Amino acid sequence: MKLVLKIWRQKDAADRGGLVRYEVDGLSPDMSFLEVLDVLNERLTAAGDEPVAFDHDCREGICGACGVVIDGTPHGPQAATTTCQLHLRHFADGQTVTVEPWRARAFPVVKDLVVDRGALDRIIEAGGYITAPTGSAPEAHATPVPKPAADMAFEAAACIGCGACVAACPNGSAMLFTAAKATHLGVLPQGEPERPARAVSMVAAQDAEGFGGCTNSGECTVVCPKGIPLDTIGRLNRDVLGAALRSG
Repeated sequence: MKLVLKIWRQKDAADRGGLVRYEVDGLSPDMSFLEVLDVLNERLTAAGDEPVAFDHDCREGICGACGVVIDGTPHGPQAATTTCQLHLRHFADGQTVTVEPWRARAFPVVKDLVVDRGALDRIIEAGGYITAPTGSAPEAHATPVPKPAADMAFEAAACIGCGACVAACPNGSAMLFTAAKATHLGVLPQGEPERPARAVSMVAAQDAEGFGGCTNSGECTVVCPKGIPLDTIGRLNRDVLGAALRSG
């Protein structure tokens, strides 16, 4: 199998960058997309050329480190899939594929396909921590949690912080990410005391990082590899509005 890759190459944030064409043959349909980049880099290195820089870690769809825009779609054409889980069987032999980094003002390019996603970490940091004393591990049923709240928390906690939602949003908004991180704590009894303040702090941090505003276009949830639903954003907005009404 063969692919023609048009890959974004950029030395650093100050460099203008551009697409460079590569032909990669001898591929298997069972390879993941990251393995294609591995093959290309081995060949570039053997030829004395600079390999393509890209992020990766677990390669199991868990860590959220991988992430490139493939033919205009973050993580590629397969729904609910990270780049490392995307396999070549979803492409045609000889197909031309364009590969770019996440595009967002808050995600400056470090090199080639690598962007600095530290802004997402700073949003989480702004959320603080829970003040409920925990001590040693409690009994499983010591703190009753309603089933709907538990399901909601688990759903939101599935977010791996890859940033695909930001890359897909026409405004470069991180609201789906912020909402997921605020919700998985806020709907549980242990996180309830700080719920309003946490929502306000995280949204303020998001805005300070330069992310755009949410206009409910819905592109974020379409490309989210974990399927975080759009109504998670509505829940965060209610928390922020509720906090404003109480303080006013």
